[in-house]
Amino acid sequence: QVQLVESGGGLVAPGGSLRLSCTASEFATDYYPMGWFRQAPGKEREGVACIGSGDGVALYLYSVKDRFTISRDTAKNTVFLELNNLTPEDTGIYYCAAAGVESSHWCPLSSGEAKWWGLGTQVTVSS
Repeated sequence: QVQLVESGGGLVAPGGSLRLSCTASEFATDYYPMGWFRQAPGKEREGVACIGSGDGVALYLYSVKDRFTISRDTAKNTVFLELNNLTPEDTGIYYCAAAGVESSHWCPLSSGEAKWWGLGTQVTVSS
């Protein structure tokens, strides 16, 4: 059974940084395109970053493009999301997701494009 487990969330002051991790079971995280999504209270879930299979394409939500970085460590079978210069608007539950088809030219930035989901990790940006 595929499982995605996120970690690394927490409370951070504005301007601070966090690194989120997503570890997968039952498949290699460089095989399927992977994505990070977030959901703020009262808002819809939105894709913030994704990465294609292998050394594939990386895409970002415009508002995080110069602050967040998605990467993977194949030895650890883990996908990371580095969050820098955080603002209160970045607060939310961050979810890791995986697509069900292999592609280096595409990755999921829309919820409907992801097949498997983790349970999420809370990120709170507050002074």
